[in-house]
Amino acid sequence: QVQLVESGGGLVQAGGSLRLSCTASGRTLSSYTMGWFRQAPGKDREFVATIRRSGIGTYYAESVKGRFTISSDNAKTTVYLQMNSLKPDDTAVYSCAASRFNSDSGYYSNSNSYHYWGQGAQVTVSS
Repeated sequence: QVQLVESGGGLVQAGGSLRLSCTASGRTLSSYTMGWFRQAPGKDREFVATIRRSGIGTYYAESVKGRFTISSDNAKTTVYLQMNSLKPDDTAVYSCAASRFNSDSGYYSNSNSYHYWGQGAQVTVSS
């Protein structure tokens, strides 16, 4: 069982930046494909970004491409989501997720492909 914990959420003005972090208690994330998803009030969960197990190779939703960056540290203990040029539409609960699937030949943007989830971090962007 992998327990994921997000941190770094908060309230920011439009145009500002936040960085979310995701760690797994007591283990590295090097065996997992990692992803970030978000869910706004009254809306379905949507894919945001994913990174391959190797840490090389990323894929983004069109709505965040060029503004958000997913990355991992060298030790593969933490996955980050750097969010720049935030918009009110980015307001949501952001969750990190880990997949046991091998992503070396593709990317996983479907939430059904992920096996472990964090509890989520609230991001609120004011206009």
